[in-house]
Amino acid sequence: MPQEPTKSPRTATHWMGRLHGMGPVIGLVLLLIAGTLLNSNFATLDNAMNVLTRTAFIGIIAVGMCFVIVSGGIDLSVGSMAALIAGSVIMCMNTLGPMLASPVLVVVLGMALALVLGALFGLAHGLLITKGRIEPFIVTLGTLGIFRAYLTYFANGGAITLDNDLSDVYSPVYYASLLGVPIPVWVFLVVALLGGVILNRTAFGRYVQAIGSNEQVARYAAVDVDRIKILTYVLLGVCVGIATLLYVPRLGSASPTTGLLWELEAIAAVIVGGTALKGGAGSITGTVVGAILLSVISNILNLTSIISVYLNAAVQGFVIISVAFMQRSKR
Repeated sequence: MPQEPTKSPRTATHWMGRLHGMGPVIGLVLLLIAGTLLNSNFATLDNAMNVLTRTAFIGIIAVGMCFVIVSGGIDLSVGSMAALIAGSVIMCMNTLGPMLASPVLVVVLGMALALVLGALFGLAHGLLITKGRIEPFIVTLGTLGIFRAYLTYFANGGAITLDNDLSDVYSPVYYASLLGVPIPVWVFLVVALLGGVILNRTAFGRYVQAIGSNEQVARYAAVDVDRIKILTYVLLGVCVGIATLLYVPRLGSASPTTGLLWELEAIAAVIVGGTALKGGAGSITGTVVGAILLSVISNILNLTSIISVYLNAAVQGFVIISVAFMQRSKR
């Protein structure tokens, strides 16, 4: 009698891998169900748009962070970088306001400055790491303090506030909507789509993954490792600049607490989304899901009284440790 075919180990491994990859999506779905059951206001369109808008800042940064982590690096300074960029942009616009007749032009120049500063800060990180041969953890830990200290110095320990006339012109960048969807959400979508294409469909993306998998082998394969690493940090810096130019019109000011713990949230979003801490593999889609998942957790904490909202950062910390432990156990 012919024996019944049995599943090969390769097939079982394939399905286990796919199930593991769906983990963040399954977690998000379960959270959405839980949030709906705990509070009827959770499942409203207004709340959904609020969650996505607040996710946009961290989500945009997390897209850039995904490239850095996939390449085997890390950046602990993105929150402080955002604070310094925000303060610099506001000071620049306040200075140019009386000099230029067009407030719109002033705002456009300020937004361009955010992108330029982000790219320059990212370039500095990349050069220190590749040419200076300093570990990414040390470099970005140092700039974490440097960036925030300079912002505190410029603000004299207080806040740097955008002039009212410029604030009125700038505010639609955050508060306006297109087809019922807030502008930051559209920008987040575009950045995520571009990030996915770059990581999965270009030579640069393949090089990033190759370096994270095995840097020495990548060098033997004639990959310009230093250039690719520098570009990943520049890309992250630009993402921080984009997030910051969207964030500034929300409050119209920058203070020493601006961007506080954004690095924790961005790294958490990338890791929760399934990107390996050791580098070499990652997903922009997973990163987006991870960013939304963390925002949903925060939103549920705000709408319910399960635990204090002040423990939100603690929850994210536990999530990072748990996911890192699970990744380690799969090696």
